[in-house]
Amino acid sequence: MIGVSVVILNFNTRDLLREAIRSVDLQRPGTRCDVYVVDNASSDGSAKMVAEEFPEVRLIRAPHNGGFAYGNNLALAEILAKTRAGDASAGPGFIMLLNPDAALEAGAIDTLVAYLLDHPAVGAVGPRVVLPDGSLDLACRRSFPTPAVSFYRMTGLSRLFPRSRRFGRYNMTFLDPEQETDVDALTGAAMLVREEVVREVGMLDECFFMYGEDLDWCFRIKSYGWRIVYYPRAIVRHQKRAASTKRAIPSIRAFYDAMRVFHRKHYASRTSAPVNLLVETGIAAKETWALVTNLGWPRARRRVG
Repeated sequence: MIGVSVVILNFNTRDLLREAIRSVDLQRPGTRCDVYVVDNASSDGSAKMVAEEFPEVRLIRAPHNGGFAYGNNLALAEILAKTRAGDASAGPGFIMLLNPDAALEAGAIDTLVAYLLDHPAVGAVGPRVVLPDGSLDLACRRSFPTPAVSFYRMTGLSRLFPRSRRFGRYNMTFLDPEQETDVDALTGAAMLVREEVVREVGMLDECFFMYGEDLDWCFRIKSYGWRIVYYPRAIVRHQKRAASTKRAIPSIRAFYDAMRVFHRKHYASRTSAPVNLLVETGIAAKETWALVTNLGWPRARRRVG
């Protein structure tokens, strides 16, 4: 039986976390799933709930909230160490990142695993991620935010012309959500990666506190020659921003800081100084606008992005 290590990073989303873990149980007729829950120092009793209700889950209690990459890396390091040591219980071959506010549809992991088994050149595959209103979570299939793509987003051209292959490139809004396609990046909320890929490219970059680490991981995966595919036959339902909206202002700062880190890491050295200045100025302007407008909303209506 195929084994998959499912990593769920949690921060103060106890009730949603419970449903995420339960959704993994729907996969077990065809796939053995070893679940790792990393609790990033939650204060809502999440860790206690996991320990009491899901004793079979490997619970890792982080000493502090070090962010998305930090928390996931605690589990990834343990998984890689176990399989390197030849522990047969570790689950060979595949690692899935799953958000606590995401729930797998029945058979989703089986479908994604089968796809990777049938396509050896694909290093990572992502499902169709659906929001509560039934629409596509656009983050589940993306192009890299090059300076040009970032410009189209920041100026609103991507919203004005979503069907344009040029202006709609970031979220690939010109494609039917039912269409399987090669992509640059998936969302860390739900993605399946070959274990050999993680060993080859390394774990998540902890320079990203929250947001951007999935883009960076995919960038490195593709730089090693692997394909990345969006495969809509597997479905995951995503509440989205369940944790970030509770701390909207710090999350907004992390969101725009991730843009800076990604650009400086992957594009700044090969981009002209005037364009770099334009990118940095645009990020700062968008961040300021987001902070100001969110401060004017009640806490319950604040949002990130």
